Amino acid sequence: MKVPLLPTLIVAAAVATMIGLGVWQLSRAEWKQQLLTQYRGASKIPPIAYPTSLRTGPPPLYRWATGNCLRPVSRRATAGQNRKGESGYVHIVGCATGAEGPGMQVEIGWSRDPNAKVQWPGGLVSGMIAPDREHIMRLVADGAAPGLQPSALPSVESISNNHRLYAVQWFLFAAIAAVIYVLALRKRRRAPPAA
Repeated sequence: MKVPLLPTLIVAAAVATMIGLGVWQLSRAEWKQQLLTQYRGASKIPPIAYPTSLRTGPPPLYRWATGNCLRPVSRRATAGQNRKGESGYVHIVGCATGAEGPGMQVEIGWSRDPNAKVQWPGGLVSGMIAPDREHIMRLVADGAAPGLQPSALPSVESISNNHRLYAVQWFLFAAIAAVIYVLALRKRRRAPPAA
């Protein structure tokens, strides 16, 4: 029996691609593990002044820092937890930090109400730098503004490293595709010739 060329090439390319994706996920797993190790160590080194720009390098996540909010310019609330692990809303204030520059985002506390009326005038604030989906990073205040509870501090343990599992999935997909194709070829070989 002749092996069909075009389908074999397509399946071989697909299997090779899936294996390549599995190998790539293994390299991502190693990179992610190094990043998590770096983050775990970040909270143990001396505090820094809150950076107002990221001209070079990645953001200094999970570092203790102090920044100066000259005046609040915006407010938002997003889902989050307090230090007891209760779900609710964290309140984030956008701050001006000078005449120029991007300013900073400060998580000033937690409440059950996303529309809690909080009066916070700004000033010096210390806390831990956390990732922020809208602004890359924000400072999670160590304390809380009046009327709020302290927010849960960011935890490296909440970051998953599933890349090895993804690699296993890609390798399984490749194996399954190869087995199905071999079975299809066998079935074709056993089929009676067309009259």
